[in-house]
Amino acid sequence: MKSAVVALALAVAAPVAAQDASPLVGAWKLLKFDYEFQDGSPRRAVFGAKALGFIIFSPQGRMVAVLEAEGRKAPQDNTDAAALLRTLIAYSGTYKLEQDKWTTTVDVAWNPAWHGTQQVRYYKLDGDRLFITSMWQPNQNLPGKPVTRGVLEWERVK
Repeated sequence: MKSAVVALALAVAAPVAAQDASPLVGAWKLLKFDYEFQDGSPRRAVFGAKALGFIIFSPQGRMVAVLEAEGRKAPQDNTDAAALLRTLIAYSGTYKLEQDKWTTTVDVAWNPAWHGTQQVRYYKLDGDRLFITSMWQPNQNLPGKPVTRGVLEWERVK
């Protein structure tokens, strides 16, 4: 009986241990978030100099990201509430790593257009810093939906 319990524990722990080897596993705090424009327009801070955000990678292969603009306030009416959507990015799904990129299959998002999509991100680690570049795509948060990609810097939460 005891050996069966040990064998079961090892079988269950093996996939987690394999994912734990990923250097992305853990929580990261946003330091900088810029949009880079495909048309060559100047890069600019997305949500201000003091944007807030976290991204978390679980050992089981799930990620969640929440980013919000500095200075957000509770809405006073429906117009305010609708405006909050433009100052938020939030999504979650399962992720798969391949060398210097990960692909998230989105199952929940602030924007339902992302449901079921594959969000590709490229990353580079430098100590406790994580640098991420998103894929080029029409930007839902900007007038005219220009094609942009996010360029983000994160710090590991200790």
